[in-house]
Parts: sequence; C-alpha cells; structure tokens
Amino acid sequence: MNNKKVRNIKKELLSDNWYKLEKLTFEYQRDDGSWETQSREAYDRGNGAAILLYNKKNKTVILTRQFRMPTYINGNDSGMMIEVCAGLLDGDHPEDCIKKETEEETGYKLEKVEKVFESYMSPGSVTEILYFFIGSYEEKMKIGDGGGAEEETENIEVLELDFEKAMEMIHTGEIKDAKTIMLLQYAKINGLFSIN
Repeated sequence: MNNKKVRNIKKELLSDNWYKLEKLTFEYQRDDGSWETQSREAYDRGNGAAILLYNKKNKTVILTRQFRMPTYINGNDSGMMIEVCAGLLDGDHPEDCIKKETEEETGYKLEKVEKVFESYMSPGSVTEILYFFIGSYEEKMKIGDGGGAEEETENIEVLELDFEKAMEMIHTGEIKDAKTIMLLQYAKINGLFSIN
C-alpha cells in the first residue's frame, strides 16, 4: 500500500463469524492538501475464480443454478440464481481453484483453462478480486454429476444452454449475476462462437 494520500489506518474487527468484517478508520488527503477522517466497512471473504465453460461446435455453455440467500432477502422471489461455475481460492492458485470447482460443481474435468481478466466485484465494500476464465468442454470430459461439494451444502443444478439463449436470459432478467453477465459478454465481444 503506497498511496501517500492515505495515512493512520485503524482496523476494528466487527465480525469473524463466516468471513471477516472490519471497520476501517483512516485519514485521507483532499485535493486542497487538508486531511479528513473517513470510516468504511470492508468485508474480506478472500479472492475467487469464475469460468465460462463453452462448447464451440454445439454453441452451448454450462451454467449452474443454486439458491442464494442474499438475493432472496433483496427481491429475488425464489432466491435461485443462474451463474457460471465459481468458487473461493482458499489458498489455491486461481487456475487450480477453478479446475477443482469446475469438477465439483459441473462434473467436467478440464485440463486447460484460459484466464481472460480479473476484477474487483464490489470495490466499495468487499475486498475480493475475482479471476475470470474460459474453458472449452466436450461430453467426454464429464466424469461426474457435479452438484457441488457435499460438505459445502451447495445443491447445484447443472445447466447446458444454447449460448444465444443464455445471452437472451440477460435481457429477460433470468440471469442477473454480474460474473455470469461479464463472461457471457466477453464471449460475445470476442467472438468465442465465431467460425474460424
């Protein structure tokens, strides 16, 4: 951390129940040179990785559906979300993490993935950096049912969708997850399904 306009950072632990929620009080130098005290809360859940599984020949993608409590209490009537496969790094390298998550959640074993970008997903309140990947899949790579790790109580449904249908689901509101929208739009912008 080398921003000379920030000094005297004090941390106060508010919660360490699931992940860490801290209150940060610090001084920030304004453009006129004066210093002001600010307070923010930051939720540290670690960094994560997400992947769009795609089959160029069939023009399909693999997505997942699962219950997300925070969306349920904020207007999502069913609480169900359609998403790309994703997970927290938990100390793993992002590439290793996403290969493991892909197998756990979808049942597909990938040998090769491609990192396409990384992003702070909610920089005003969450510390997480998400690493975004794409990976090509074929039916012969399916070695299990997926559904998520038993001990993580994920109850994941695996969906294989036509790519254009998935894009339409953004417009209809069936897909509202940011990481999923970002990766689907990446595929569209970069012509992932174009004939070479």
